[in-house]
Parts: sequence; structure tokens; C-alpha cells
Amino acid sequence: MSATALAPTDLRAEARIPLRGHLRHTGALVRRNLLWIRQDPESMFDAILFPVIFTLLFVYVFGGSIGQSLGGGQEAYVQYVVPGLMAMMGMNMAQGVGTGFNQDFNTGVMDRFRSLPIGRGSVLFAKIAVELLRMLFATVVLMIVGVLVGFDITNWTGLLAAVGLSAVFGSALMWVFLTLGVVMKNAQSVQAMGFLVLMPLQFGSSIFAPTQSMPGWLQNFTDYNPLSALADAARGLMVGGPAAHDVWLTLAWSAAITAVMAPVAIHKFRTKA
Repeated sequence: MSATALAPTDLRAEARIPLRGHLRHTGALVRRNLLWIRQDPESMFDAILFPVIFTLLFVYVFGGSIGQSLGGGQEAYVQYVVPGLMAMMGMNMAQGVGTGFNQDFNTGVMDRFRSLPIGRGSVLFAKIAVELLRMLFATVVLMIVGVLVGFDITNWTGLLAAVGLSAVFGSALMWVFLTLGVVMKNAQSVQAMGFLVLMPLQFGSSIFAPTQSMPGWLQNFTDYNPLSALADAARGLMVGGPAAHDVWLTLAWSAAITAVMAPVAIHKFRTKA
């Protein structure tokens, strides 16, 4: 009997699982994923190396020239780029959850999960929870490297708020990549699609450089780019300056992406043959 034929029965069984059961299943799967990371510490290399490489690369390669345009030098650019890199961490980690999810399908792990009497959404929520922990770890690494290259933490409350905002937006993006992880045939396809999405959003934003010198059409793109809103919000919270508009804009983007993509990801996961 096919998995599709079993789907209605599975969905009725899942509907009878109480909320406490879903939470218990999610917690068990989070523990399983964390134990897997402990057995495979190489899976944390991206969370460690991305913030180190990007911080050193942009500070020491572009810091002098872009810092002058900001009215300072490399020191000024450090204050500008570190909050932007925090915004980028969530996006990079979101891509990782899609490739890992796809690999779990191809190795048969997800078939085992879907044969168990557990809530299907619990599998996805557990993936997001663990990826958020990885993102927070990458953010800690980023801040350590940032301080070492000259970033001044003067507002701890703003820093924590920026971390929370990045986590909210990152979790919203994870629903997009979870959907890609289900519908794409292999992890390479997920990575390729992620690259096509990430690169324009990252470099067509205010993460790495101010947008005033960009062509008019590109400035229009950056104005509507959610990464620009997140980077500017983090910058305002951590360094100082107006932040309320960008915070609300980031939260609106996060809510909209989650509202659209979370039901799609859960549906695709439930009905995947």
C-alpha cells in the first residue's frame, strides 16, 4: 500500500494527538537532533566558520574604503558591519536546515519518523528549534570575533533585542527552506536554489555597505528587501539610532513569511509520497 493511500488515516490519527503530546514529541526530536550533532561535531563547522570568515573578510578587505565613506575608517566600518552580519547569520543557518532536511529524506530517516504515531509538525518544529540553537551559537561566535576586531558593545539590552529579532526572522526563513528540502530531489538542488535566493538578498541590502551610492533601481530593491530592514534594525538597536520602523517591518515580514510558508511546509511533509 502506498504512502499516499495511508495519508488520510495518518492525518486523522495526528488530529487526535493533544498539544501536550505534540510538545513531548518535539522535545524528544530536539534531543535526538542534539545528540546527532554531538556524534557529528563537523556539522557545527558552518556555525563556527561563517561568522569568523565573513567578519575578517569584510572588515580587513573592505573596512578601510567603506569606513571612509561612513566618516571614519576601519573602526567605523566594524560598528556598521557586525550588526549586519548578525542579520545574515539567520539566513545562512536557514539554508542549512533545508539541506539537512532533504538529506534525512534521502537516507530514509524521515520515512521512519512518518511511520511513528507522532505529530508530523513536531518533526519540523524540532528541526527549527535545533537550527535556532545553532544560529545563537553562531551569533555568539560572531560577537566574540566582532569584539576582537574592535566592535563596542555599549547597549546589552539592544544587543539581546537584535539577537531575538534575528532569531524570529531566521525561523521564518527556515519554513521556506524546509519546503525546499521536501520538494527538491537532492541536497545539491536545495543548496543551488538557496544560493540563487541568498546572494541577491544579501548583497542587494544594507548588510555590507550603505545603499546611498547604489543605482536608483537597486536602491528601490533594497528598500523592500527584508534583510535591509533587519540589518538596519539590528544596527539601530546595537549601535544607536532610529530602529522602531525597521523592527516593526522585520516583524511584519517574519509574520507574513511564516503565515504563508509554514502551512505549505507542513502540508508538503505530510503528503510527500
